[in-house]
Amino acid sequence: MSSLANPYPFGCSFLTHDVNFAVYGPQLDNCTIFIFHPDTQEMLYEQPMRHRQGHVWFDALSIDVEGFCYLYGTVIEVDGVEEVQYFSDPFSRELISAWHWDKVRYEKRSHLFYPKTKIVQQHLHRYPLAYKIAPDKRAVYEMHVKSISMRHPEVPEKEQGTYVGATHPAIIDHLKQLGITTVQLMPVMAYMPEPFITEKGLTNFWGYNPASLLAPEPRYAMYDAHKELQVMIKEYHKAGLEVIIDVVFNHTAESGPDGPILNLRATCEDEAYTRVEGTEHYANYSGCGNSLNLESPYILTLVLEAMRHWVQIYGVDGFRFDLATGLGREPHAYSSRAAFFKAVQQDLILRNTYMIAEPWDLGDYGYQLGQFPVSFAEVNDQFRDVARGFWRGDRGLTGTFATRMFGSRDIFHKGYCSIHTSVNPITYHDGFTLHDLVSYNEKHNDANLEENRDGHNHNLSYNYGVEGPTEDPVILSVRERQKRNMIACMVFAQGTPHFLSGDELSKTQHGNNNAYCQDNEMNYLDWDLVKSQQDFLSFCQYCLALKRNSRILTNAQLDDDDYRLDSNIEFVKWYKIDGSDKGDSDWEDPDVLGFAVEMCEKSQMTPPTDAEHWLLCVNASTQDDVLVLPKLPHGARWEVLLDTRMSEFRPKGNYIPKPEFVISNRSVVLFKTDWSAID
Repeated sequence: MSSLANPYPFGCSFLTHDVNFAVYGPQLDNCTIFIFHPDTQEMLYEQPMRHRQGHVWFDALSIDVEGFCYLYGTVIEVDGVEEVQYFSDPFSRELISAWHWDKVRYEKRSHLFYPKTKIVQQHLHRYPLAYKIAPDKRAVYEMHVKSISMRHPEVPEKEQGTYVGATHPAIIDHLKQLGITTVQLMPVMAYMPEPFITEKGLTNFWGYNPASLLAPEPRYAMYDAHKELQVMIKEYHKAGLEVIIDVVFNHTAESGPDGPILNLRATCEDEAYTRVEGTEHYANYSGCGNSLNLESPYILTLVLEAMRHWVQIYGVDGFRFDLATGLGREPHAYSSRAAFFKAVQQDLILRNTYMIAEPWDLGDYGYQLGQFPVSFAEVNDQFRDVARGFWRGDRGLTGTFATRMFGSRDIFHKGYCSIHTSVNPITYHDGFTLHDLVSYNEKHNDANLEENRDGHNHNLSYNYGVEGPTEDPVILSVRERQKRNMIACMVFAQGTPHFLSGDELSKTQHGNNNAYCQDNEMNYLDWDLVKSQQDFLSFCQYCLALKRNSRILTNAQLDDDDYRLDSNIEFVKWYKIDGSDKGDSDWEDPDVLGFAVEMCEKSQMTPPTDAEHWLLCVNASTQDDVLVLPKLPHGARWEVLLDTRMSEFRPKGNYIPKPEFVISNRSVVLFKTDWSAID
């Protein structure tokens, strides 16, 4: 035993000759370190901690324990008998196995229930991107590590569903060819499926139930989760891809007061979880039974250390925060000046990362869209819902839809927020896929074994005449067109487009809008594409290429926006669907289901003939209309670069010889001025 033990840092750390252990435990009367063999899980050594400073228990072992693993334990009295309550280190950085619910082992207080923490040194292994992704070029892709490769024919079978499989060149090539810049990984921190799910014979596939905030999930590893995730992110960086991870700092797998004791409930339950004021009950802002209390200096330390760990050790470029309103609760009311936000914004490591907030939770006043610090982007569910309703043909949404297309500046205000603050999804993991959105009126979640009670009921979906699969060519045609319409508007809206993995492949979950517990083909991507699916993939690739190659199409900086000193837009003009000027009253007309918008780039920095000049026309009605195109200088001509009425579009050479163009029902048409023949 060494006398050089330290109360910090928390967790396991290496001294010159010893290994130091420190755990925050205000409710611990005693604490013991248990050392195990990593292969057999045989207990090799135990040592009661002899040091305590404040609420921190700590000690250092002089014996050679590197390569082995450990748990903590505390002696408690149960029915007059002393027993050891084992618990995992809240600062576990690497686990020898995944968390699984096992009722028998848990109730017997067996150490075999708990994944042990590896005693290994972790060195900085960051391979950052060679360059930052420009906000106007960013395209986010929400991806599950296992889903992406489980059925890919080019990924070797033993690698399918793993970090290594997700690193296969065929996967990376797909992301690059699609036009993705930013991969948003669904949770890769170690999690435990909920007991009630496990006892049904299902599992938590998505991973939104964290048990160890610093440890990578072993389920996705072939041999070593730590090294394989490092390599995965390194390879994505080499390909020019940004990697952000979805983090859950709103609750843990310990659930409510009757949930399992895994780590925090053994050491600091009263600090770890927010209580309902005036009661002993946990607050439940997450919907999962407990809410992490970031007003606690210790819990805030744990969360910030976890974030720095993922950046410094694994090289992640940012975070998507699940139910992020909880980050700003103090501990109940929300504030954008909460301790967490202040800490992140002054942290030298974290403040330059890309951060996306899911701007709500389930507590009172939980909906906080537009109320996060300016350094955060936000998932814009208003864009999602309005876009779905508009293309479904709902009345009275045209004006609001135009606002959403132009960056939702009624929410993310000019002069205060970047136009790229708005992250614009059509679909997300918790809901219908894009293909199901146009194929089902109702959710079909029977496979979840909850009698179809789970999942959202307000889906703003439409099946166009048949619920689910059909061979009717008319219905199939309109479904494919609506998919193209929604993708086009998502990509060309001001802000950041957000793809759900598999949407580009026309993935179906057979109407299940809450497939969190389905570790099967329902969630795995199917790469065997029929012609219509391949056509749609090509369409998605083409849209993102147009965005990538434009200076202003999704980066409109206006003169009246004080957020930036410069602007790039000469003018923006709005028209009716027939090309006549748009009046204020037209926006309020519930029968108007379309508009056109003209946008021209300033030409001070370039010759006038190089200025980008676009016309975007949307028609959500079931009737065709004739658009009179804006006049151009002699020799200039309008070129059609995209028309969603066509499944096999031919974008090149579509010059309009006449001043009129038929805008098809349920379609998006994108025109660009060709100046090449101008006098």
